[in-house]
Amino acid sequence: MRLEAVEMRRIEMSLVAPFETSFGIQTERDILLVKAITSEGEGWGECVAGEEPTYSSEYVDAAQHVLIHHLIPRLLGRELEAADVSAELRPVHGHHMAKAAIEMAVLDAELRARGESFGHFFGAVRREVDCGVSVGIHASIAELLVTVGSYLDQGYRRIKLKIKPGWDVEPVRAVREKFGDVPLQVDANTAYSLSDAEHLAKLDPYGLLLIEQPLPEEQVLAHAQLAKKVQTPICLDESIESAQNAADAIELGACRVINVKPGRVGGYLEARKIHDLCAERGVPVWMGGMLETGIGRAGNVAMAAMANFTLPGDTSASDRYYHRDITEPFVLHDGRLKVPAGAGLGVRVDQEYLDSITHWKQRVD
Repeated sequence: MRLEAVEMRRIEMSLVAPFETSFGIQTERDILLVKAITSEGEGWGECVAGEEPTYSSEYVDAAQHVLIHHLIPRLLGRELEAADVSAELRPVHGHHMAKAAIEMAVLDAELRARGESFGHFFGAVRREVDCGVSVGIHASIAELLVTVGSYLDQGYRRIKLKIKPGWDVEPVRAVREKFGDVPLQVDANTAYSLSDAEHLAKLDPYGLLLIEQPLPEEQVLAHAQLAKKVQTPICLDESIESAQNAADAIELGACRVINVKPGRVGGYLEARKIHDLCAERGVPVWMGGMLETGIGRAGNVAMAAMANFTLPGDTSASDRYYHRDITEPFVLHDGRLKVPAGAGLGVRVDQEYLDSITHWKQRVD
């Protein structure tokens, strides 16, 4: 299969409600999409980088630049498969989210050409995946309880609460008291330090599934030290950018769970390596979310159907984030989303709607 051209576009999508993430408070998303045009067909990819470099060093303007000037030129005109992309792009350091987007597009084109779904390619063992939802920091505990209740009424099978110093033990206690034994976990997004270990241990009585990324990403050893002081399993997110990072963290005892985000680690193929490594080491994984459109959500749901994704992920329904998606919406049924069965990502892009929300477009060939 020869990569003949790549079409890139930026789209603007309004969020259903302001959403607090590592990117900050967001009311809309400026999203970079790539379409691989090959000798055997086309495929879509989505870059999960945010507008600001606040989750990682990557951001959407930089991803656009590095794709145009450094990544795509290394692939154009080449006979390749998705498995070749990572090696071809290795001379360019970092930029995992940009690399993941072009690899995803090539993989989608490759699988569509041979009539194979993402789920089949990655060895999915389920036709549906359990879904959790991420709940941001609220102005009051009363408002938080209303929000959590509404998501449970919709059928979500796990609640994740964002926490930070000053908003941690009390909201967890309130949710546990109000909703009983609902599967519950928390995400700190690097907000704490090792000196907070005694305070974080106060979360232990509440039976949490995990504490996600309590310390800054580079502090892997400190996470190992924290793990000795709290009973709740530590989960790493931002710290894990490769299978090698995952192997090192597990060996150090820095985590008992890993959050897999394909964009963060450089693509679905590296994410599969992390899944397989963790399965061998007896470490469960779950699928994180980066406010993806239906393109990225399709890939995530398919991968989340692999055997070692044993915890509900942040693979929420489309209407959790967007009034209208650029593909057919992912709809929650009994707390689960169906794994797309069609070739490639298994979703169809609504081209007319996509064009209406596109504010920049460029073809590289």
